[in-house]
Amino acid sequence: MRRDATSRAEDQPAARPRGQQQTVQEPGQLMRQPAESEQHQAQQPGQPRQSDAQSGRAEQPARSEQQTLVVEGPARPRIERQAVTRVFDGITCYEVPARAAIERVPEAAELPFTYGASPYRGCESGCGYCTARRGHRYLGLDPGRDFSTKIVVKTDLARRLRRELGSPRWSGEPVALGLTGDCYQPAEEIYRLMPGVIRALADAANPFTVLTKSPLVLRDLDLLRDAAKVTQVGALVSVGFVDDRLRRAVEPGAATPQRRLEICATLNDSGIPCGVLMAPILPLITDSTDHLMATVRRAAEAGAVSVTPVVLRLPPGAREWYMGWLECEHPGLVPRYQALYGKGQVAEDGYRRRIAEQVRVLAETYGIGRDARRWRRRRSPARQLALV
Repeated sequence: MRRDATSRAEDQPAARPRGQQQTVQEPGQLMRQPAESEQHQAQQPGQPRQSDAQSGRAEQPARSEQQTLVVEGPARPRIERQAVTRVFDGITCYEVPARAAIERVPEAAELPFTYGASPYRGCESGCGYCTARRGHRYLGLDPGRDFSTKIVVKTDLARRLRRELGSPRWSGEPVALGLTGDCYQPAEEIYRLMPGVIRALADAANPFTVLTKSPLVLRDLDLLRDAAKVTQVGALVSVGFVDDRLRRAVEPGAATPQRRLEICATLNDSGIPCGVLMAPILPLITDSTDHLMATVRRAAEAGAVSVTPVVLRLPPGAREWYMGWLECEHPGLVPRYQALYGKGQVAEDGYRRRIAEQVRVLAETYGIGRDARRWRRRRSPARQLALV
């Protein structure tokens, strides 16, 4: 769980209590560069941040302090010149206002969503393949080492989301939560942004899906069930493979595959339809018949209502980080990856079609999407899901 916070000297003196909802955020757009004007928005009295009485500072001095951050020069990362910075046991959080809450999902992501909203950019799971890494470049941060230790927190996302959901221009399409960073990563224990986001979507009766690898999602189970009474609510737990040794290598901060599948089972038992996002499938590492079969079978045992395969993508930012790991751990695969991906970010079409067809056949075999429960009943309720 998260630890007590310690603030930098230039920050506000103390972090908010866990129960108090935070608000300062950076635009929800997946790869969008924040505007310089956001540093002023982050300090307007209307934003739900620590009160003057709690902080012991007047509003004007706080604004002047942020101005000095900009004047200190371009050597600092851009985001540091626009945000309130706090440090929580080695994790730096940049609090910024959201210029936009709902973002369009790029078609290249190959996800079954058109729109998304994300409380965080960056993720403490530190997955080496994460395609959201490239977004840190636009903030003046390193998409490699900074991605898991420097998190952008869009603390007024719920307020902004309510405004956009209420706009006559919004058509009420489903929204995916957590595309630029797990929306239930450890920072959520401090900022507690998701309850406000869920309530905003429920009040607008807008369909949504939660994407996560974290058991913290179960904290909001009652809110999800309440939202499901007025709109379509779903969840996708990301499980690209079930080899925990590989998880420790490429997903060092994430829950184990077994724990994630148990989350899937709990959500389904609680009335929240939960599927498995097989993302990513790593070419030449987790794409064998045995790997695919084990993952789909385990998803069926967890009662997954769907399984969606996504082959590894290597956009700039993620490509350098992942290929560096590959060269260190599996140097013999580097030439084959270069042939499979060329200079692009997606594997060749024939390979992706073959993987998609294999997973489709396996899902049909195990009854996912038709009668997934028949496989789950094969295990005793007291027996944990197998690791392989």
